[in-house]
Amino acid sequence: MGCDSETDQQKTAPGPPPEAIAQLTLAQANRLAQLPLDCIQQPLPYKSGIVIAKEADLAMPQEHHPAFYGCFDWHSAVHGHWSLVYLLKKFPALADAPEIRQKLDENLTPENISKEIAYFSMNKNSSSFERTYGWAWLLKLSEELHTWNDPQGQQWHKNLKPLAEHISLGYIDFLPKLVYPIRVGEHSNTGFGLSFALDYARTAGDAALEASIISNAKRLYMKDADCPIGWEPSGYDFLSPCLQELDIMRKVLDDVSFEKWSRAFLPDLFQGTLKLDPGKIIDRSDGKLVHLDGLNFSRAWCLYSLEDCTPCRQIADKHLKYSLDKITDGDYAGQHWLASFALYAFKCGEGE
Repeated sequence: MGCDSETDQQKTAPGPPPEAIAQLTLAQANRLAQLPLDCIQQPLPYKSGIVIAKEADLAMPQEHHPAFYGCFDWHSAVHGHWSLVYLLKKFPALADAPEIRQKLDENLTPENISKEIAYFSMNKNSSSFERTYGWAWLLKLSEELHTWNDPQGQQWHKNLKPLAEHISLGYIDFLPKLVYPIRVGEHSNTGFGLSFALDYARTAGDAALEASIISNAKRLYMKDADCPIGWEPSGYDFLSPCLQELDIMRKVLDDVSFEKWSRAFLPDLFQGTLKLDPGKIIDRSDGKLVHLDGLNFSRAWCLYSLEDCTPCRQIADKHLKYSLDKITDGDYAGQHWLASFALYAFKCGEGE
């Protein structure tokens, strides 16, 4: 529920946010909904993550992924579905609500989800497909449906549940084998993969997954200090290695422990002396360079979640504002995925 699980919301009990950039309006919602709506059933162009072990593995994306075949790649299709569910929940009067419901209903069927699960055991290489970035977004979609008091939404949640449970077991199997965290600014970042999965675990009551994430996050990150955020961003980043680590540790530590750990980890941020400018993009038609718009949104959602850090909200506002109006410029390189990142930044900025 919201930027954190319900359990975390109850613990922190945030009040309403001050008037700021991060206030999603119906007009903005209608604009941002159009982006995933236009692509969740668009099969091409598509970037496949398949490893071909035998000739039979060659097939069009819609054959392997009948639920999540659009929006250029699997993970973007998944978080495109999350975006539309989130917007339907928040704005029942959304202009394209009937069409959105129709497409979600066509995609999130038991038969389609069964085929999605089958892909993960297609060959010895497919079990790690989308680990852990796509896994995390699939669990975020399941979490969003789980908390929606809507008959159709509850049916979609029921249909999706076997895939969420399959991915949960994948996390539990994989995490103890990960000797070192993956500290990059792209898909495989461990902090991001743990953060969204923990939200799901707490909302869905998945105690085994929650325990695994908490213990492994502490094992991987507890000794870290002085994160070199001044080295960020790298040229293709859409996640901040430092801030994603901060975000997961905020969720696994109690308030006193996080206070101590975070000020050793990013002292300049809490002293108000950190200068963190939005990532700059020259060519938004380049699918890699446009990642930096995503970085601006993901930095914002991490910073909005630090409720007692006044400089954090100011930096987050600056990042959200910089990229918000630049993601509908007519180029598919950014349009197929950036609405989800903007919407999650809004969600955290509004303290939901």
